[in-house]
Amino acid sequence: MTTTAEPRVTAADLARLTPDTRDRYVDFLRVASIGVVVLGHWLMAVVTLNNGELSTENVLGMVPGLWLLTWLLQVMPIFFFVGGFSNFTTIDAYRRKGRGYGEFVAGRVQRLIRPVIVLMAIWVPLAFALERGGIDHAVLVKATRLVCQPLWFVAVYLVVSTLAPVMRDLHARYRVFVPAALVGAAIVADFMRFAMNSGTVGYANMLFIWLFAQQLGFFYADGSLARIAPRQLVAIFAGAVATLAALTTFGPYPGSMVGVGKVSNMSPPTVCLAVLAVLQVALAMLVRPAAQRWLQRKRVWTAVVAGNGVIMTVFLWHLSAMLLAVAVLLPLGFPQPAGGTALWWATRPLWVLAASIPLLVVVSLLGRTERPRPATPVANGPYAAVVAAIGATLLAAGIIGLALSNLAELEPLRTFVPAALGLVLLRVAVTHTAPALTKGTAQ
Repeated sequence: MTTTAEPRVTAADLARLTPDTRDRYVDFLRVASIGVVVLGHWLMAVVTLNNGELSTENVLGMVPGLWLLTWLLQVMPIFFFVGGFSNFTTIDAYRRKGRGYGEFVAGRVQRLIRPVIVLMAIWVPLAFALERGGIDHAVLVKATRLVCQPLWFVAVYLVVSTLAPVMRDLHARYRVFVPAALVGAAIVADFMRFAMNSGTVGYANMLFIWLFAQQLGFFYADGSLARIAPRQLVAIFAGAVATLAALTTFGPYPGSMVGVGKVSNMSPPTVCLAVLAVLQVALAMLVRPAAQRWLQRKRVWTAVVAGNGVIMTVFLWHLSAMLLAVAVLLPLGFPQPAGGTALWWATRPLWVLAASIPLLVVVSLLGRTERPRPATPVANGPYAAVVAAIGATLLAAGIIGLALSNLAELEPLRTFVPAALGLVLLRVAVTHTAPALTKGTAQ
């Protein structure tokens, strides 16, 4: 018996087969937002290695006024906005086919989790080997904490996607009152955080703020945002800028939209990020017509398709690539000027190039883990929705445990055990899928 390998489908093939109904701008925003995150992390990092001691600082805290760039370059709101569009259209497609909640959640998990498993499968034994090889424990802790940093996003995105079918139905019934309620909840959480000195409550905004951004994506998916006139979008943009300026000038919020200093708008998120989401979405909708025309170009669209095919690999490995650049270049005498100086800026193109090379190698080797796989045959089961929700929650808890830790001091009971149990439950949900998602249509 002989077997014939399936022909490899290239980005050019997928680009050529793109249906006219596909919103190419969504795909572009997804790739562009992650690209900005990667470049932002590389450019903000002021990394030094002196006498074997690794030190990391943020240039935003060194150059006065540079934080203002984060109002445009802190693009996580756009990524969750795009995720809202994708979740909305996928949920509706599943419902039309009578497919279940368990399938939806497992499908969302599949592409997210495979690159995470690969990251851990490589880095956990590597960290063990490095420590046994004599690397300083403190350096290894700092380095692997940086490796784990992107995992917070995976965990939060997983939770937000798991709640998407419920939020989709709330959108159909209550429309604008849903994001309004989420902003109200975020304001209450901020009040308790700052006025009542209850920092723990502030982490509720990890849910409220990113659900809000997803909800904005629902309005894009149902066509509402496309119907807003340009002059109204300009007014919304200007209003968001004014609101953000007032909050950061007269309120307890710092000007930077990324973590710099003791008080952060990002960890946990504050209501400033909800305002930032409105600002960025209004701007994105303003440039959408021109961008859509640009995306009709064959080479441009093929590049976007290629980027989307490896987007999680790029995101999860970009800080590892930067660490490799540090490990190779700094001992060889690469300049280590003070952050924000003229020499520091002059060396940034070389720095980005040095981090890009290992990242391109990793993506070429591991990017295939993101390729879609055939759907598993399913059968209906009454408890699959509950099982899928519990599984996704446990998986997210395990990933959060990893995001908050480092690979030199792992606690399996807080990380791998809940994650593994969550994957098992999700597998059960896929093979015993719940009845179709509750019917709902956009208004």
